[in-house]
Parts: sequence; C-alpha cells; structure tokens
Amino acid sequence: MLALLKTIREAIVNWWSEFTLQTKLLAAATLVVSLVMSGLTFWAVNTIQMDARLNDTRFGRDLGLLLAGNVAPLIADHNLTEVAKFSQRFYSSTSSVRYMLYADETGKIYFGIPFWEPEVETSLSIERRIELPEDYAADAEKPMVRQHRSPDGEVTDVFVPITVEGKNLGVLAIGINPNPAAVISTNFTRDVTIAVFISIWVMVILGGVINALTITKPIKELLVGVKQIAAGNFKQRIDLPLGGELGELILNFNEMAERLERYEEQNIEELTAEKAKLETLVSTIADGAVLIDNSMQVILVNPTARRIFGWEGADVVGENVLHHLPSAVQMEISRPLYEMATGECESAQFRIHLTQPIQRTIRILLATVLDQQRESVKGVAMTVQDITREVELNEAKSQFISNVSHELRTPLFNIKSFIETLHDYGEDLSAAETKEFLATVNHETDRLTRLVNDVLDLSRLESGRNYHLDGVDLAQAIEQTLRTYQLNARDKGIELIQDVAPKLPLVVGNYDLLLQVLANLIGNGLKFTKAGGKVALRAYQLEPKSNSHSQTPKVRVEISDTGIGIAPEDQEAIFDRFFRVENRVHTLEGTGLGLSIVRNIIEKHHSKVHLVSEVGVGTTFWFDLAVFDEQVSRIEKLPPAA
Repeated sequence: MLALLKTIREAIVNWWSEFTLQTKLLAAATLVVSLVMSGLTFWAVNTIQMDARLNDTRFGRDLGLLLAGNVAPLIADHNLTEVAKFSQRFYSSTSSVRYMLYADETGKIYFGIPFWEPEVETSLSIERRIELPEDYAADAEKPMVRQHRSPDGEVTDVFVPITVEGKNLGVLAIGINPNPAAVISTNFTRDVTIAVFISIWVMVILGGVINALTITKPIKELLVGVKQIAAGNFKQRIDLPLGGELGELILNFNEMAERLERYEEQNIEELTAEKAKLETLVSTIADGAVLIDNSMQVILVNPTARRIFGWEGADVVGENVLHHLPSAVQMEISRPLYEMATGECESAQFRIHLTQPIQRTIRILLATVLDQQRESVKGVAMTVQDITREVELNEAKSQFISNVSHELRTPLFNIKSFIETLHDYGEDLSAAETKEFLATVNHETDRLTRLVNDVLDLSRLESGRNYHLDGVDLAQAIEQTLRTYQLNARDKGIELIQDVAPKLPLVVGNYDLLLQVLANLIGNGLKFTKAGGKVALRAYQLEPKSNSHSQTPKVRVEISDTGIGIAPEDQEAIFDRFFRVENRVHTLEGTGLGLSIVRNIIEKHHSKVHLVSEVGVGTTFWFDLAVFDEQVSRIEKLPPAA
C-alpha cells in the first residue's frame, strides 16, 4: 500500500513538474479564486441559515406560548375535545406548523396532529413518548428550542411547558417548518456557488485551451524560431494563419529571418572570398605560418610550415599543435606558448636545429593575436623561417674569411720577411742573394695577386651579376688558350693536344668567361701532369638522341690529362672553395679557387662540369654548351612593338 501511494505521489510530482511556470501560476490563481468563492458562499449560506433558524426560533417560541396559553385551561378541565378542535383549526389555518404534540408530565403523548393517540394505538398499537429534558419547564416564559434536519430542511422543535396556576400539566411540542424563502435562498445560493465554482474552472480550462491555441502555440513557435535563428539556422519560418498583433509579429519574424538568410549568404560569400584570399596570401609566403588559438588548436597552416615540420600527409587543423611538432621544437616553445595564450608575454623568438624530417636550422617567431580593442588574446601566430641556407652561408662566409686570411697571411709574411731582411741587411748581402730575395718577393707578390684576382672573380660570379651570352666561336677560344700555355707546356716537357671537330658551330656563351674556364682547366692539367705527359683539349658536337625531337643541339668540351689523378674521396669536394689536391699530396701550390670559379662560370652557361679521374692515370673534365641559333637570337634582340 505504501509503495502504491509512493508511486502515485511520484507520478503526480512528475506530472506537475512537466507543466510550465505559466500553467502552474494559472492553476494556483484558479485554486485561490475557487477557494475564495467557496468561502464566500459558505459564509453566505451559513448566515442565511442562522438568520432563518433565529426567525424560526422566535416564531416557534411565540407560537408555542400562544397555543399553550389557549389550551392550558382546556387541559386543566380535561376538555380534550376542545383542545383537539382548537388545535385542528390552528393547524389547518397555517402551513408553518409541521406537527403539534401534547404530552403529560411523564412525556406520554396523548394527542397529536397530524395524528393522535387513538389512531396510533389502533393502527400501530405502540406507545409514543417524548424524551423530555429535565429542565424543560425551568422557565415557562422561555420555551426550550432545538432543531433537527429533515428532507425539507431544518425543523425547529419548540417545547412549551403547560402550567396552570403554577401546576405543570405537561408539555406542548410544536414543530415549525423551515422558512420556504430561506430554504429557497439557501438552495439557490448553494447552486449558484457550485455553478460559479464550476464555471470558474470551466472558464479557466477553456481560457487555457484558447490560450494554447491562439497565444501559447504561436509564442512557442516563435520561441523555437528565435532559438533556431540564434543557433544560425536562418531558414527557419513560422507558418501559422493568425491575424492581429500575433499575425503581424509572425510576419515580421519571417521577414527578419529572410533578411538574415540573405545577409548570411552575402557574408558567407564575402567571408569565403576573404578566407580564400587570406589562405592564398598565406600559402604564397616564403616563411612558414601557423595560427593557433588559446587552447593550442591549429586554425591555419601554410604549405611552407607543413613542409618544414613534415605535415604534408597529416591533417593538423583542429589538432593540438604540441602533439605534432618535432620534439626539439615542442620542448623549446611549449612554456612560452602557454604564457602567450594567457597574456603573460607578447612575443618570443627561438633558433632551433632540427634533425627530422631533414637536417635544417629554423627560426621561430611567436606573436600574440589580439582582438579589435587589443584587450584580450585570441591566439598566437607562429612564423617559421628556414635559415639553413643563411646558417650555411654564414658558416661559409666565416670559412671563406678564415681561408682567405690564411692564404693571404702566408705570401704577406714571406714578402714582409724578405723585405725586412733586405732593409736591415741589404748592404751585407751579395748581389746574388739580393736577386734571389727579390725574386722570391716577386713570386709571392704574383701569388698574392692571383689569390686576390681569384677571390674577386669568385665574388663577382657569386654576386648574381648577369652576363651577356652570345654566339662564341669555341675553336678560336681553344686556340687562344693553347697558344697561351704552349710555352709553359714546352718548359715542363708536356705535350699539348688540340682536337677540335671541323666546322664546329657557334655556342651560346660569354667569350671572356669561357677563356677563363679553359685557362683554369688547362693550367690545372699542366700543374698536375709530370714531364712526358699529355694534356688534350677536345671539342665536338653531340649527336641528338633518336627519341628526342625538341632537344637543343650541344657541343661538348673535354680537357684531359695524364696527371696524378684525383682520389674518389676528393672528387665530391674538388669544386669547393679553397679545396686543393696539393693539400693532400703536398707537391704544388695554388689558391684552391680555380675549380670553384669554373663551376660558377659553367652554371652561368646553364650547364654543369663533370669529371672522370683515376689516381695515377689522369683526369678528364667535360661540360656541354648549347649551340647558338642565330634566328632565335635575332628574334630575341628585336625591339618590342609599339
């Protein structure tokens, strides 16, 4: 039973909790009004009944006293016939009297209207008595009055003692019918109260239904629509056929939603265009760019940053950036990132060496992104610069300066030493010694001049200067170079061989630069070839490949010698600045810049120097030059049309 009551109670509570605050307030107000009306009705009915009872009491007392006074002498004379006649006339003349009973002092009824004892005894054979209170005759002037309920209403019972000359002869009991007007008024008031009570609830229920159909439902629809609009669903519409203010409100809501939808479409197009512009701009930035929000989530990343961090195959947008950064970067910037996200600092800079995905050195710049009022931090912008080339150039620069300083120091020291010796001890030296010292100074000066010229040539080539390339007669350049070194080769006992194909076409190049290339390569060949060896210079046109119809015809130039050769481990570094084979073999002097100059010049001609060498056998350098096309060159040199 308790479980059932508990279940019912929980069901009622759940049912009540589902109602809205408005419905609960309406029910509470209806209950209060109903209780007030019920209370007023109860008070009105009770007041009417009390007045009716009071009137009936007064009427009953007066009527009882009047009857008792008239029948007392007859009862004293035992003239019951006259008592009966008088009582019958009186009962018949009024409808207010419900009954009239005469009893002796013991309470035995001996006459009554509308019945009397002989009839009762004849029909029922029972004795009727009145249970009289002990003090009913205490005050003959104030009869005892009481009421009892009947189907017609409350009947007033009046007990009047019958006394004659102070002697108690019995009691007269008179029943007074309820006042018809009071009964009708009471019943009417009760019916009206019930009707009002029921009408209030009916009106409230009907009002709630009408309110739900005409007001609540549209308002709920409006509420749902407003929530949808607030959530960004501007396609929301309300379709309710209502008029009046609610209809106008719904119409205005639909118009507002339509305008917001059009505005959103325009904004989306503009934002999409701006986002595309921004992404295009960011993607074209040479440096890496990563935009991070306050929770370390990646918002935007450009291709350069993906390449540097190895994110090409990963979708890092929306992910925590610290989970995808290389460990070296993560350890370095984690704390500064969180400090910047909380506004503790505004910028930071780091230089980090990476080993993954490839060896490189990067510079990371962190800067906070503020809102329009520049009051709160919205995120952090990370700029990633690949400074590997810069670091290498700085190292190369330092190495270059160190090498140049070293190379300059030796001839300068020798020049200074011999000049100081001549200055201090010139008078003590013989003419032969003086001549030897001066020859050494001259040799070191030439060496210093060559070094300075090579440095200037290399610097000029690496500066990015553009050289004019035109048709060059390669046979003439080869002949001039061999004439220059013919005497030197004869002195060393080395044979110079010229092997140039007849009718060699012009090549695209710069005559002076090609002369410098040939001079360096022939000079190196003579330097590293012993007496009795050979140095050959060949030039011939390459045959075009059968499977290529658009390949530019080329001329190949080869410089071969039968010198000491180059070890395999040195062939990779032979074109580096200040790298000299003689550093390994300790035989000859040089600046170590010749082949570096050759490489730069050939690269200016859009080609590449190759070599084949074997230690103790010899070395061959070769490169290809494009054949000069006079017609194409003439078209390129025409002035632009006006």
